[in-house]
Amino acid sequence: MALQRTAPETSGESVPIDRIVESGLCIGCGLCQSIAGPDRLRVEMTAQGRLRPAVLRELDSATLARIGAVCPGLRIAGAEIERLPADIDHDPIWGPATSMVVAHAGDPEIRFRAAAGGVLSALSDLLLRSGQVEFVLHVAASRQQPMRSERQVSFDRAQVLEGAGSRYGPVAPLIDFLQVLDRGQPFAFVGKPCDISAIRNLAKHDARVDRWMKYALTLICGGESELGKSQDVLDGFGLSEDALRLFRYRGYGNPGPTRVETRDGRAFDLSYRDMWADESGWRIQSRCKICPDAIGEAADLVVGDCWPGCDPVGEDEGFNSIMVRTRAGSELYGAAIAAGAVIVDRPLGFRDFDYFQPHQVRLKKALWARLAAMRVAGLAAPAVARLRVKKIARGNTVAENLAEGRGTLQRIKAGRVGECAVNSAGPAKPRGDAIEGQHQRG
Repeated sequence: MALQRTAPETSGESVPIDRIVESGLCIGCGLCQSIAGPDRLRVEMTAQGRLRPAVLRELDSATLARIGAVCPGLRIAGAEIERLPADIDHDPIWGPATSMVVAHAGDPEIRFRAAAGGVLSALSDLLLRSGQVEFVLHVAASRQQPMRSERQVSFDRAQVLEGAGSRYGPVAPLIDFLQVLDRGQPFAFVGKPCDISAIRNLAKHDARVDRWMKYALTLICGGESELGKSQDVLDGFGLSEDALRLFRYRGYGNPGPTRVETRDGRAFDLSYRDMWADESGWRIQSRCKICPDAIGEAADLVVGDCWPGCDPVGEDEGFNSIMVRTRAGSELYGAAIAAGAVIVDRPLGFRDFDYFQPHQVRLKKALWARLAAMRVAGLAAPAVARLRVKKIARGNTVAENLAEGRGTLQRIKAGRVGECAVNSAGPAKPRGDAIEGQHQRG
């Protein structure tokens, strides 16, 4: 996987694409393949279980510049002020929000099959039924390799339900995003915050994004695990990947079991606690450990799990936290309430999200020191805008920032940061919910 081409550096200089990958900034979203074309650049699964770009043919400077301008490993920004309503509230940790509630899907089947309250699936179904969008772009289990995930275009309820439930592991939902725009049809996107960062970056260079993508919906994300996390489950059951008929991470209850079914009719269940109890086995990718926007500030609407302390005590009917950010998100939220697609259980405030998602608070407070340490060590680090990373760090003590920076430098020295890192526990415990199929975590 030789990637000796260059793209704009975050500082305005140029940085080799292989340095982006080796510095642990690539998340495998696939947008670079869509820009370059699969005949010149292809996102492939590595031996470490990560999706990464492989350059197959020489890329011209214009293509490289475009990739560098949109890569969410290089550039991450928060909400654009022109998308926000005038009456929005702002929080140093959680960013802008106009409505915050605990809610669930009004449709009992969606609520049961989704990973938590089914809100993202319910919103997707509503958008399709109302004709506001022609399709929803999200991810779902691969039909050929059900342990793996792939991008899916859904046109109706049945297809939406195929993607209901979390997908933990690598996936490239933007692998043909420019070709999706070529359809010239209104659509909604449901995916990780970093995927939406890539799309918002692209919107600055391609007017079709804002013309056709009507809604960007996301999740509070605990990070993308390597494929090896799923392989560990199979190893525990003594199964091979080619024996699988189904690999479901969550859903059919909240949080629901991880369920594996084989082609010969055997079935295996693993509880949520058993799946995620061992932190050393989370296998979270390096990019996720320095993610400035795991809470989806660039999205229109964000959902999350809402367990006390981010830890389920047992099965329940399924609930989501909702944080509405933009005018578009507010319009969709209002329409969903009016149609009964989403039912509100109670209002929330920013400090409730601290309680539900304490790991996200810790990550946000640690980011400035972690990014600074990467630069000191000579690694590439992303340019961050409108996410208050430095301002939040000023609220820490000097000792706290120094400790975080030293810890990052020690991890870099030990080979635990970057593409070749042996992954240990990430900053956030994986969670899940709804149609995006992956990592609604938290």
